[in-house]
Order: sequence, then C-alpha cells, then structure tokens
Amino acid sequence: MIPEIQPSISREEILCAETQGRPCGLVVFGASGDLARRKIVGSLFDLFRRDLLSPHFYFLGSGRSEFSEQQYRQTVRESIETGDIDPDAIDRFLSSFYYLAGDYTDAAFYASIRKRLGELDQTHNVSECHIFYLSVPPMIYGSITEQLGASGLNQCGKDVCEYPPRLVVEKPFGHNLVSARELDGKIRRHFDESQIYRIDHYLGKETVQNILMLRFANAIFEPIWNRNYVDHIQITIAESVGVEHRAGYYDKSGALRDMFQNHMLQMMSLAMMEPPSSFDAEAIRDEKVKLLRSIRPLQIAGPWNSDIVRARYAPGSVNGVKVQGYTQEKDVSKNSKTETFVAAKIFVDNWRWKDVPVYLRTGKRLAAKRTEIAIQFKQVPHSLFASVGLEEMPPNVLVLKIQPDEGINLSFQAKRPGAKTCMSTLHMNFNYSDLFGSEAPESYQRLLLDCMLGDQTLFARQDDVMIAWQLLDPILEVWSHEDFPLYAYSAGSESFPEADHLIESDGRQWRSLHHS
Repeated sequence: MIPEIQPSISREEILCAETQGRPCGLVVFGASGDLARRKIVGSLFDLFRRDLLSPHFYFLGSGRSEFSEQQYRQTVRESIETGDIDPDAIDRFLSSFYYLAGDYTDAAFYASIRKRLGELDQTHNVSECHIFYLSVPPMIYGSITEQLGASGLNQCGKDVCEYPPRLVVEKPFGHNLVSARELDGKIRRHFDESQIYRIDHYLGKETVQNILMLRFANAIFEPIWNRNYVDHIQITIAESVGVEHRAGYYDKSGALRDMFQNHMLQMMSLAMMEPPSSFDAEAIRDEKVKLLRSIRPLQIAGPWNSDIVRARYAPGSVNGVKVQGYTQEKDVSKNSKTETFVAAKIFVDNWRWKDVPVYLRTGKRLAAKRTEIAIQFKQVPHSLFASVGLEEMPPNVLVLKIQPDEGINLSFQAKRPGAKTCMSTLHMNFNYSDLFGSEAPESYQRLLLDCMLGDQTLFARQDDVMIAWQLLDPILEVWSHEDFPLYAYSAGSESFPEADHLIESDGRQWRSLHHS
C-alpha cells in the first residue's frame, strides 16, 4: 500500500469571502425540464440553506408545460425533498417560486412575463434586476432572445441602470464555427457581451477554481509551472456511463463537441494561462484567450501520425456488468459515425510552454469515472542513489482531482524506515470532503451566485468560444469524410491502441483511471 500523508487545517486558517447574492428575479425558460429540476433548483435551495440567496429573490419558471403555480411548487418540492431537511425551510424557499406557461415564439407570452415581473418586483422589493436562464434546447435560443429583445426585457425600464438584465446560456454554443457565429449574432443583437453568461458547469467545480489559488497564492508552485520543470500535462474526463437519456442529442454532437470544445479547453486554459494582472474577471478571461490563441494547429493525418484520434465504444463489461455498444443504444442511428472517445496531443507555442506536450482524453463507457488535471514534472537530472540501485526514480506528479472526489494529490520520493536505503513514493493527498467535513458544493451553486453578483470570471467570453471552434473546425471537416478512421474500444476498457500510441510514441503513458 502506498503511504499517504493527510493534511489538516484549522478554522483560523480558513479565509472566506462568500457574498450573498443581490436582490433579483430569476426567469428560467424550460423550468419543467431535467436540467432545471436536477441542477438549477437544487443548487438554489443549497444557496438558500447557506443564507447566500438574498431575502429579495424570486424564481419565475417559464415553460410549455401547463402547471398552476401550486402544481409547479409541488414538482420543485419533490426534486429537493430528500434526506433530513426541515419542511419549514422548504416552505420558505418555495414561497418565492412562481410559474407561467406559454409558447416561446408567441409575443403575448413575453408580454405576460413582463407584466408578472413587474408584480413580483413589487412583492419582493426587487429593483428590476432580472436574470433570464435558457435551460432549453439550443435551437430555441435564437427565438427566445429575439422575443426578449422585441418585448424590451433585455433592457432596464429606466435611464440609469445599475444592474442590466442578464442572459445565461447553456452549452453547446453552436455546432461548429459558422453556427456559433450565427448564434452569437442573434444574441448580440439584443444583449451586450457584458450581459451574457455562457455557463460551463465544469468551471464551477471547486478544484477547477482552485487552480488559480494553487498557482497564484503559493510561491512554491508558480516558479516551476513552466517548460523548464514540467515534462507534460494530462487532462482526463472519463465516464463509466454511456449516453443514457441524452442519445438523441449526443448522436448529433459527439465527444469532440460535447466535452472537448468546452470543458477540456476551458480547464486547460486555466491550468496553463499566464498570471493575470488582477483577480478581475476580464483580466482572467484575457489570459485564457491568449492561451487558446497560442495553441498550435493540430496535425490530422493517418492513424499513426495524427495529433488527435477518435473511437466509440463496442459491447463490453463495466464494473462486472455487460453493456451494449454505442450503435445498439436507444435513439442512436445504426449508421452513426459519432465518436464517444477523443484523445489529442496539443502544444502551446508561447514562452512558458514551448514543446511541453499536453495530452487530453475524454470518453464514455470507460473503466472508471475520473476527471483530473495531472502535471508531471521532469525527473531529477542526476540520481545520487545509483550506487544503491536507484538509477531512475518516479517523477513528481501534482494531480488536481475534479471527479469523483475533489481534491489535490502531490507525489514525491522519500526513504523508507530501516537499515537499507529504500525509496518510496509518498502521496500528500487531500479531499475536500475529508478536510472540510462535507462534499464540495454542486458547481451550479457557484455559477448561479456569480451571475447574481454580476461576476463573469467563470463564464466563457465570445472570443474564447470562437477560438475553440477555429481550432476544432478543421478536425470536424476531416472527420466528416467517410474514409477517416473511427476506431472501436470495448466498453469498460481504459483506452485503445491508437490513443495509446499518441502518448507512448513520446515515451510516456496514460495515467491509470484507477490511480489514486
């Protein structure tokens, strides 16, 4: 068993800066949908229990489903009424929930919303601070924003406006570069960039946010966070589940659009960007964009000399349970060419990271669920211990663990107790749940609160999204040809030969998905 050193922390050492959300009205389109029930409502309730929701907050659900307000409140109750929760707290929370049904393309529906917002602003003492959350399929984004603009809901109702209306947009932000530009054009006709919050829930995860703290609040890391000390970086988003209920969407999207274009490149940019001039949202987002602009175009050639490969899962076994292949899944076309696994090697051509490879992989139906960023440092240039048989020692690795257990792990070498000179790898490891006595908050909690506060730090900016599509559009074009290889891997496996070749040809290996 590998020894492990557990850190500790005292209450006096915890520096907190939690701010309660501003008074506002949150309008959620698609309020009866799966995302609203599973993520948005539950996260709002957790903020309420932590006293981070303003007493002057209300929620107006909007959707096509016909509910009375009482019926809608009951559906909300059923989605949060789990465990040992005070019924009185739920009642207080639900007292600020309302619902309106209508057609997203009908101007009269938005007139009703405007009228209802005026009434609720009076009831809850909110001064026209409204957030519009598009929890609907992307093809409806344009229609809703057009109607919000036509009804004047995209603007304040007075000359001086401290908190203009905000628009929260869920991914995907387009299907390719052309559609992303078209979508952006529709939204930007009615909302300024400062009003748009493009949400990527991975950026709300504690460990992803902690990248900034780890790098820029500790003098021991930033001086070695560069090509002189880092051998390579691995970023992994592995899922053991298949497409589940998302097959209809996923078969038109695939792993490159669903995970790579947003989650993976966003995490990479935070881990590798230059130090911003301040903790200001625009300063941080400027550096992320600079990093993305520095990515070298990926080479797309034959199976053994491309910087990116793709595959999809075939029948296999996950955790001892036999599962079907991707094309046997419900709602997936039998002739589908959609990938469920992507692996890539990326280089960032700037002073800090020149010639340091970044290996990225994401896939479904893999051996385990694991999301992490692993920074592997170079080996010591000369071993002092060759005379006792220790010519080559494992390198130091810093792992930012994002799922399933959020935390940080640092491995280093030390002598084992005893008369002989024996070296051992130790792990300085902590999980948020162990250290702070509870699981890390759901990522949507942080993102919703930031939206209420008007903080865009963890939201994607327009140029950020376009640069990602510019990088991936040539790949999608090549992949659209019938003769480009789409490999297969057995469900429950960790990888496949072509993905292994991508990293092993450089003398490196993928980290095990079962690694601690």
